[in-house]
Amino acid sequence: MTDVIGPVLAEIPRYLTAIAEWGACVVYVVIARRRFHLGTTAALCIVALAALLAVQLWAGTLSIGWWIPGMLVAAATMFAFVYLALDTSARGAGFVAARTFVLAELAASGFWQIDRYYGGRVDPVVQTLAALLVYGAIFAGVAFAEHRQFNRQARLDVGGAQLIGAVAIAVATFGISNLSFVSADTPFSGRFGTEILYIRTLVDLCGYIALHVQLRVHHEAVARRDAEAMAQLLRSQHDQYEITRRTIDEVNRKHHDMKHHLDAIRSEQDASTRSRMLDDLEDSIRRYGAVVRTGNHVLDAIVTAKLARAGERDIEVSVVADGRLLSFMRPMELTSLVGNALDNAIEGASRLPPGQLRTIRLAVFSQDDFTMVRVENTFDGVLLRDGDRIVTRQRGQGHGYGLRNIETAALAYGGALSVTTDDRWFSLCVLFPATPALAPA
Repeated sequence: MTDVIGPVLAEIPRYLTAIAEWGACVVYVVIARRRFHLGTTAALCIVALAALLAVQLWAGTLSIGWWIPGMLVAAATMFAFVYLALDTSARGAGFVAARTFVLAELAASGFWQIDRYYGGRVDPVVQTLAALLVYGAIFAGVAFAEHRQFNRQARLDVGGAQLIGAVAIAVATFGISNLSFVSADTPFSGRFGTEILYIRTLVDLCGYIALHVQLRVHHEAVARRDAEAMAQLLRSQHDQYEITRRTIDEVNRKHHDMKHHLDAIRSEQDASTRSRMLDDLEDSIRRYGAVVRTGNHVLDAIVTAKLARAGERDIEVSVVADGRLLSFMRPMELTSLVGNALDNAIEGASRLPPGQLRTIRLAVFSQDDFTMVRVENTFDGVLLRDGDRIVTRQRGQGHGYGLRNIETAALAYGGALSVTTDDRWFSLCVLFPATPALAPA
């Protein structure tokens, strides 16, 4: 059996292992968000290839007892490459490095199984070209499967539990796939050359599938959590609209009753009694603020509520709005769009120091064949971005969904969202076609 196993289990050339490790890292450098521009990233890739080749050639000079330390040095080099190349934290780099390590094992094992099947009866140049061909096919397939799971616009970061899970899968995959090379005397070891290589490739494939599924499950959980948070915000804003609408109805009733109170005051001859009646009347209406009338009772309720909040923060608000232009929108979407836009404007204007101009301007008007909703506010000129997205500076659960809610509400009716800024003004515009698409019920 030794004569059969010996040539089959011949060690894969170290330089091909290094190329597999480098290519696996490059897959994620291509599909994830990079730290540097293209030129710097390309130079870093060249340095990383040289480093991995040096590590593998050095490891090849070690005795079998130093095989594990040599693999750890290679894994550390892959981690350093990923950490420097990607815009990520140390945890994110560790998470990606676990994936690259298993992917490199899969690519190298898959090629070597094919090579050993044909008995290695090719010269080194042809062998290298065949390795590059197999690696390219595997890495291209992985890049296609993984690119939707990595956002080029967002910084990569993961939680501790996610990192631990990925590392555990990588360690288990590596241990089980190489168990047959350590000892044939276990229930999970292979005893024949071709069988050992097949087990190794199959285990590496299963390990990578497990890593892929782990990330997909995580993304689905995050998406569900985001959807629930956004739905909760929408329900909260709609409830706020209902409360404000009832308040407006109460104001209207109070206005009706006030005419009778004024008639009573006019008919009162005693000056002190008349003064007391005026004081009572003033007290009864003090808690009612200004009511906006735009021709759309939903918009009236939203803006009236936000005016009160802005007033508490010494923010001047001007409203020039024809609410009838937004009559095509359902209350939920209108509340989400205008409510979030004004909330963001109030947050931005509030960050200006006392004494500086705190102003918000809301306008709803028709322009050519479009309906424009524009909300402008003064702010301190500081914006936080995650890729191309502007994110809130507030912290805590539920924050950070404002612009996404606005965009979702706009897209539901065929609208488009745009944001422009300078060092003083933040401007948000939503443009709807003259005949907007109807949102699904």
